[in-house]
Amino acid sequence: MAGATALAGLADRARAGRYGSDPADLHIALAFTTSQAVRHTGRARGYRNEVLSLRLGAATGSCAVEPGELPADALTDCVGASVADLLDHPLTAVRVAALDAYLMHCRPHTRAAGARPVALPAGTSLAKSRARARAVTGLLPPGVRRVLVVGVVNSLLEQLRSRGIDYLPCDLKGGATEWGEPVRTDALAHLDDCDAVLASGMTLGNGTLDPLLAHARATGKPLVLFAQTGSAVLPRLLGEGATAVSAEPYPFFWLDGGPTVLHLYGGGAR
Repeated sequence: MAGATALAGLADRARAGRYGSDPADLHIALAFTTSQAVRHTGRARGYRNEVLSLRLGAATGSCAVEPGELPADALTDCVGASVADLLDHPLTAVRVAALDAYLMHCRPHTRAAGARPVALPAGTSLAKSRARARAVTGLLPPGVRRVLVVGVVNSLLEQLRSRGIDYLPCDLKGGATEWGEPVRTDALAHLDDCDAVLASGMTLGNGTLDPLLAHARATGKPLVLFAQTGSAVLPRLLGEGATAVSAEPYPFFWLDGGPTVLHLYGGGAR
């Protein structure tokens, strides 16, 4: 994928038939958004999420967006359109969700594809968030001392703290962590200050993933991705900068109080 962004390179592979079905022959039947606000009991801060999702047969592809940024006509643009057309849509979120739906359809998360399913037990959203954090941080290799966390999730930071791993929290929104630590807004400025990177799949949707992949390729530094956005997309980047992926397809843990599943790729569960 030299010379192309990760997203564009994977879309080109899809168009060339590398993953199976011709995206021109597949059409999106349903488009929807999921919006939520949460503040866990005992936590001082809350947050909001908004996700664009597209249905393709039994598969659902998703991309998180900043709340309120999705144009009103984005959903009607998607329904009835071919995946091939949506891979050229002007909105990055639509391109990501379309590619994610396509890959969930053609390359679902299976053991044969290298996925290791991990059950998140039924419980509150905070309990499930903490269970996910244990699985995600377990993908970091032994001996990591300081992690650049791109996309702040307090349960992940909590788990790193419990493991005695230092971290630098980064997020485009800035602000502070649950423990009052300042959140940096320029992750690239701190890449040399860590020995591993733990990044949200939202980096794919907001265009900030490619420099992280390039840095990992150039330095050999571990890059672990935790993905709700593009959960079927990011495993395709293993060996191209990403060293491990936690893939969480729709419905996400915060939508369902029952048991749900993560699919882990690469790394080593600890």
